[in-house]
Amino acid sequence: MKKNCWEHKNCGRQPGGAQEKQFGVCPAATEKRLHNTHGGTNAGRACWVITGTMCNGSVQENFAKKFKKCLECDFYHLVKTEEPNHFILSQVLLRKIREDASKK
Repeated sequence: MKKNCWEHKNCGRQPGGAQEKQFGVCPAATEKRLHNTHGGTNAGRACWVITGTMCNGSVQENFAKKFKKCLECDFYHLVKTEEPNHFILSQVLLRKIREDASKK
């Protein structure tokens, strides 16, 4: 079974997780517009396009600042390795989020 980022990183920010009260629920764990992307729950396997995720102990505020760190992340590389022929580019994922938001 493919792991979501919170399972791989053991950050505890998923609903009911150990760090939920201190840091809040991770937006990747609740971002339904990317559900099943790369076989994950919500945005659990596309966390690099979601602002408010945690990296190295701090919450990442915006995509432009965080993505450079994400390119070096072991989880990002794991997903790319597990999805060699089906990896969805970040621009496509961001467009999907924006398009879905504009429909509301």
